[in-house]
Amino acid sequence: MARVALFADVQNIYYTARETFGCQVNYAALWRHAVGEDTVVAAYAYAIERHDPRQQQFQHALRDIGFEVRLKPFIQRRDGSAKGDWDVGITLDVFETSSEVDRVVLISGDGDFSELLDRIQQRFGVKTDVYGVQALTANALRQAADRFVPIEGALLQNTRR
Repeated sequence: MARVALFADVQNIYYTARETFGCQVNYAALWRHAVGEDTVVAAYAYAIERHDPRQQQFQHALRDIGFEVRLKPFIQRRDGSAKGDWDVGITLDVFETSSEVDRVVLISGDGDFSELLDRIQQRFGVKTDVYGVQALTANALRQAADRFVPIEGALLQNTRR
């Protein structure tokens, strides 16, 4: 059994699944698909805290699945734009965990992570899987991964038919 670590870029996946399919990701099914019989060493879900009851219920569900939920405050700028980016935090956690695992599972479509995957493959010899919404996952990220798994079908909830 391989040792695996999961890193879920919740905001990225939420918006790409909603944009493409009009629904949400089934994180329990995704966990089962990604982990299989392997041993989970670490599992982090990165999200933005807005103090919304539905969001807090979702975060509780992620914890029940096995994720450690990491939150950043939602920041509304004066110009109306918002900030809540976890890229640096995800990168640090992936890099620090990669020496302890055989496989890293990144749940994101953000192409900024392609260099991270290249680096951890070279430095630590880990295998990398990316789970993302195919239509909105950066080509650079798909190419950097050892395996790309599209989030579709059973990995979604409330799929439009």
